[in-house]
Amino acid sequence: MYRLGDNDELKVDVFINNSSGGEVASKLTGYFVVKNKSFRFSAIAFGRIGGHNISIKLSTSSINKLTKMEIDPEKLQLTIQRKLIEGDVNLPQNMKLPK
Repeated sequence: MYRLGDNDELKVDVFINNSSGGEVASKLTGYFVVKNKSFRFSAIAFGRIGGHNISIKLSTSSINKLTKMEIDPEKLQLTIQRKLIEGDVNLPQNMKLPK
């Protein structure tokens, strides 16, 4: 199984399509690209992007595809969470995040 972290770093690009919500929590939808394949996700961000906690949901189909690609879905989700918390994401040009 491919390992994320340690000395190996899998390149993951995260894209946000939509964000809605208020000051405390926001719902995010988007996708990430890993090994030239795109996967959709949804997430709840507590404390907005750059905040302190994010819960990500991947479909069972995506989890199965990632596993077949020898990518550990749990470690990948942690990497995506970190990127969302740190704001290391791609946003549509005119998108404004909730304040």
